Amino acid sequence: MRSTVRNTRTRLLAVAAGLAAATALGLPGAQAAPAPGPAGAAQLARAESAVDAAGVGGTAWYVDEASGRVVVTADSTVTDAGLAKIRRAAGADAAALRVQRTPGVFKPLLAAGDAIYGGGYRCSLGFNVVSGSTYYFLTAGHCGNVAKTWYTNSAQSTLIGATTGSSFPGNDYALVRYDNTSLSHSGGYSAADAYVGESVKRTGSTTGTHGGTVTGLNATVHYSSGGTVKGLIQTDVCAEPGDSGGPLYDGTKALGITSGGSGDCRSGGTTFFQPVPEALAAYKVSLY
Repeated sequence: MRSTVRNTRTRLLAVAAGLAAATALGLPGAQAAPAPGPAGAAQLARAESAVDAAGVGGTAWYVDEASGRVVVTADSTVTDAGLAKIRRAAGADAAALRVQRTPGVFKPLLAAGDAIYGGGYRCSLGFNVVSGSTYYFLTAGHCGNVAKTWYTNSAQSTLIGATTGSSFPGNDYALVRYDNTSLSHSGGYSAADAYVGESVKRTGSTTGTHGGTVTGLNATVHYSSGGTVKGLIQTDVCAEPGDSGGPLYDGTKALGITSGGSGDCRSGGTTFFQPVPEALAAYKVSLY
């Protein structure tokens, strides 16, 4: 009897080893867990709402319809506990998330320094626009919030004009009127919608002109310093404080207004842009 039990146990161990080897080698009959497929529209919507509801600062996200995932980008301030909070909020829909890290801290790119000056800060002029016979320019809303009047120099002795509209958070655009008639204000752009994979350039008063690619659309960002903005263009173009408000463009196509991001132009980073068409519609102005 003992011999029979031993022989049976030996055969069972051999079968188990064979199954393990078959699984490891991917032989017929091996049952490997399938990778989750693309999420449907309803699951993506639930997952995106869950990320928003989690309220973790230093995160940004957008729906990548091609892969069927909500792509969540976390800056350096986001802890593992913060990412776990997002996954818990998503619950059964967590499989629809793709989480990635980016260096630096997501913040509006505002700084004291040179280009357009107001309220002790430096920002960048975006695109010149017109309504009737009145000329304006677009810049970032978080810039418009801190200054009622803008100047061309840090001494604030050469007037540009007044902030006539500003929206931040939620959006990130502002409108400044040219009150100094001696200043020129050239045009040459037409409004367009960005697309994923588009090669773009950005110009700002801190770092000049840099290029990159559009990586996502309709992105939402929770800035670590406070404020959530939705409907943004996400890119891998670098930017630094003071570049806020500057233009994102593809040739003569005006695409976006620099909002904020992480990293710098030495190590790279992620930068977000307020789409131009939305700002034009909000203020009933046109490019020229």
